[in-house]
Amino acid sequence: MGKLTKNQKAALEKVDSTKEYSITEASALVKDITFTKFDASVDIDIRLGVDPKKADQMVRGVVTLPHGTGKDLRVLALCTPDKEQEAKDAGADHVGLDEYIEKIEKGWTDVDVIITMPTVMAKVGRLGRILGPRGLMPNPKSGTVTLEIGKAVKEIKAGKIDFKVDKFGIIHTSVGKVSFTPEKIQENVQEMIQTVSRLKPASAKGTYFKSINLSTTMSPSITIDKNSISGI
Repeated sequence: MGKLTKNQKAALEKVDSTKEYSITEASALVKDITFTKFDASVDIDIRLGVDPKKADQMVRGVVTLPHGTGKDLRVLALCTPDKEQEAKDAGADHVGLDEYIEKIEKGWTDVDVIITMPTVMAKVGRLGRILGPRGLMPNPKSGTVTLEIGKAVKEIKAGKIDFKVDKFGIIHTSVGKVSFTPEKIQENVQEMIQTVSRLKPASAKGTYFKSINLSTTMSPSITIDKNSISGI
């Protein structure tokens, strides 16, 4: 393990690894233990009591955070010509179809989210081997395959995120930036956790929320007391 910097040591001293913090305490503390020169992301890790290998225990959904993620997501709308203006007006960064499919086939994936239409999925489907491993493949369950292209673009730009549990039973996603106020971080965290709570599979037995941790880029992890979160 590399030698800790002065700032890293200071951050570690502020976090009691044996303590569970209330959501209010954690939302304030996460700002206090971040020493990066850039506006670091605030990340949440939710360990669930599910078996992702079982189809009926796969937890996946979408959430629109009250204050967004703080990231300016680059959106590509793969759509027919009659929908192009709608996508542009909604704020899509790239709009088109065949020319972008060709670019992606040649290796271009310089976007964060791809939105498309059911009517062109036959063309988009062949990009699965490229987009799938990068988490960019449009999916009806996440709202990225839709006829309401403009609405979908606006929602993504406003802070709508797609999440799913990984093979270890953990959901990992960003819920804001360090520059957010503690109140905004708390409200985003609350919305995220309540959304995951509503998605609890009927077949999941025992403790659903095993642990919830908050951190930022290069910061220590803060364990949140599940009892401090309403609605779960």
